[in-house]
Amino acid sequence: MTADDAFGRLEDDDYPAYTMGRAADMLGTTQGFLRALGEARLITPLRSAGGHRRYSRYQLRIAARARELVDQGTPIEAACRIIILEDQLEEAQRLNAEYRSAAAANPKAAA
Repeated sequence: MTADDAFGRLEDDDYPAYTMGRAADMLGTTQGFLRALGEARLITPLRSAGGHRRYSRYQLRIAARARELVDQGTPIEAACRIIILEDQLEEAQRLNAEYRSAAAANPKAAA
C-alpha cells in the first residue's frame, strides 16, 4: 500500500482509523463506555494486528448519539436499542421510497 492509498482511506467513513483512547477522547467519554457499546452490540470495533480496538468515523457518530441519550438519563442498554430501532426505521423508509419510485415508474408492473 502506498502513502497515497493510506491517506485516501482516511476519507472512508468505515476505515478503522481511531484507537480506543483517541475515540474516547474525541467523544469526551471513557474507554469503558466504548466497551459497553460493544458489549451491547451497538458497534463492533475492528481489531488491529495486535488485538487493539479500532473505530471508524461512522462508529464514532453512533457512539456520540448513544452518549447524547445516556447524558439525558437513558440507560445505556435502552440507548443502544433506540439507536438500533432508529437505524432500522430509516432503512425501512428508504426501501419504501425506492419501491414507491419503482412502482411509479412502471405502473403496469404494480397492477
